[in-house]
Amino acid sequence: MNLSQLKDEMVEVIKAYNHKGWSPATSTNYSFKDHSGQIWVTRSGIDKALVTANDFIKVSPDGESEGEHRNIAPSAETSIHCVIYALFPEANFILHSHGPYPVLMSSKLSHEFIVDGYEIQKGFSGVKSHEGKCIVPIFPNNQEMSFFRQELTYRKMQLNLSCFLIKKHGTYAWGKSLFEAKRHLETLDYLCQCEFLNSK
Repeated sequence: MNLSQLKDEMVEVIKAYNHKGWSPATSTNYSFKDHSGQIWVTRSGIDKALVTANDFIKVSPDGESEGEHRNIAPSAETSIHCVIYALFPEANFILHSHGPYPVLMSSKLSHEFIVDGYEIQKGFSGVKSHEGKCIVPIFPNNQEMSFFRQELTYRKMQLNLSCFLIKKHGTYAWGKSLFEAKRHLETLDYLCQCEFLNSK
């Protein structure tokens, strides 16, 4: 796909997730790498119900807006996207959601979200059976992006399911393709919903 097609597909996904209630107010952020490896991320403070292809801006591997977009602020959490791309070079798409069930589930747990026995676990790449535990890391929320650079790097081996939770904040998921990133995000959201409702 060319750049225009990539942006259009991302816009479609963002609007669908907004319709689900996963991006209230101006929350959440999304990014992708084009075929040259250039990172594109949603700019800050936009209504995700009204997002357009023009709301993606170029950023450097350090998270600074560049080129024709150098005077436009990227999302405050762009650094998290850049760390994920650095740690997992095969990743091409990153989706960040504020779905209510992951937020609620993370409020009840400390360092990890553990599930076992769900068929949907096979939505995570590399998981071939419902048998066995799936463990998703939970990070404390923090306004300092340097905290996430350090923590994600330190806990890289625990990120084998291509997703994580931030406590009382939301989820990040990524993949080689947009389809794979969506699968990881939606699998995690569904599991959080099941576990939260089962715990009530």
